[in-house]
Amino acid sequence: MIQFQDSSAETRSNQGDNALRCWTDWFDRDNPSGTGDWESLSLLRRENPGKICRNPSGIEVQTLSGLSLLAAGDVSYRNDPIRGFVCRNRDQPGRKMCNDFRVRFVCYPPYCGGGVCWTKWYDRDNPSGSGDWEQLYRQRQMMKSKDEICEFPLYIEAVTNDKEQTPALKTGQKFFAPTEGFICRNKDQRNGKCRDYKVRYGCPCKH
Repeated sequence: MIQFQDSSAETRSNQGDNALRCWTDWFDRDNPSGTGDWESLSLLRRENPGKICRNPSGIEVQTLSGLSLLAAGDVSYRNDPIRGFVCRNRDQPGRKMCNDFRVRFVCYPPYCGGGVCWTKWYDRDNPSGSGDWEQLYRQRQMMKSKDEICEFPLYIEAVTNDKEQTPALKTGQKFFAPTEGFICRNKDQRNGKCRDYKVRYGCPCKH
């Protein structure tokens, strides 16, 4: 069965969703014991040769305990995929010290952490009928190239197809995702209507 993935932690991206992409491994090169936590891309690439692409298209930041930047309540001095992440102690309210953060970047093969690459987002249905049926086999039938989505994805991620892009796991709606993809049925919902979702798949990377 495909496993659900929730990437709701704070993410910054400077590209669209059309390219095959993946997350690198997590990196934590500094701690906030000095002036702050400096996870600069230039320093990370220098200290981890061959592990981060030259121009990442996104960045994700979280504390070592797994909290997003927003949940941690820290004020960032820098947070973008081109320069990396910096949290300065002097910018924090109440003279508190920054949390210890780790970062990862959106790159492409062969920089994939864990060997998982993500497809672009797909939205082939809406809930106007019996529900939102984002079935894998139907999506693969519609593709010009079957290589866009692997036959046996490792993960599936579903979010609402709106500005908020709320992860399906946090909408409170009932759905199921057997090996054929993501399905939300209107009859299973309290208000009788699914939200409109889009999905993407995590496939083994082709190096």
